[in-house]
Amino acid sequence: MTTWRLIHTPPSTGAWNMAVDESILEHIHRGESKPTLRLYSWNPPCLSLGHAQSFKDVDVERLHARGWEVVRRLTGGRAILHTDELTYSVAGPAEEPVLAGGVLESYNRLAQALLYAVQSLSVPVEINDAVGHASSVTHPNPVCFEVPSTYEITVNGKKLIGSAQARKKEGVLQHGSLPLFGDLTRICDALVFENESARQKAKERLLTRATTVSTVLNTGVESVLSVGVAWERAAQAFVGGFEAKLGIQFERGEMSRSEIQRAEELVKEKYAHPSWTERS
Repeated sequence: MTTWRLIHTPPSTGAWNMAVDESILEHIHRGESKPTLRLYSWNPPCLSLGHAQSFKDVDVERLHARGWEVVRRLTGGRAILHTDELTYSVAGPAEEPVLAGGVLESYNRLAQALLYAVQSLSVPVEINDAVGHASSVTHPNPVCFEVPSTYEITVNGKKLIGSAQARKKEGVLQHGSLPLFGDLTRICDALVFENESARQKAKERLLTRATTVSTVLNTGVESVLSVGVAWERAAQAFVGGFEAKLGIQFERGEMSRSEIQRAEELVKEKYAHPSWTERS
């Protein structure tokens, strides 16, 4: 049985969250940290762009009017609005058994754990095993959750968990989002569309192709307390899924002083810097 580190970090800005993921990966590469599952959330809500996605997709005025942030991920894919969700990140060396092989091979292994986790929340999920990717969608749309990629978690064909992976010289980083509740179409209010009719059609299309845990279970969230309970329940389910399907034993840990220091550097040098985020 492999021992990994488990970290829960408090709700944080987009730049900090992305910097932490990269800092952890660097420390694992140097042998200073164990493979890590990190579970976290975002405050304030943040639009994250895929590594190669154009910043021109972002309607900056609308984004700022809502008090939202924007960040660019290390991983690929399209835009995600991070709010009302559980986010996970997996970081480890490429030779780690769970992460070994190609992107699809490791992605599939992790998908089995994610499937088990969400099923334990009584959500009737399945794995989308059709070969494809969101980039193959026939109409231009910058929204990640519109089309399920291979091995992503779906409910009745609607995407529930969106994930993306980067394989770097430092190792493998995969992160993804489980929307717990809320209006998924809010993301369209922060993106550029030709006109308001196109924006509305994108919202309608998104609701036919993606969903949340709350929608599937037909439950509402009525208080801050229940929001926290929903996140904690989902976090426990993720840990259980990784343990059951991947043979991982977790040690609850914290970021090291060095990891925090490097994350702070990455915020300033990269994730909060226009030269990284605002690339076209």
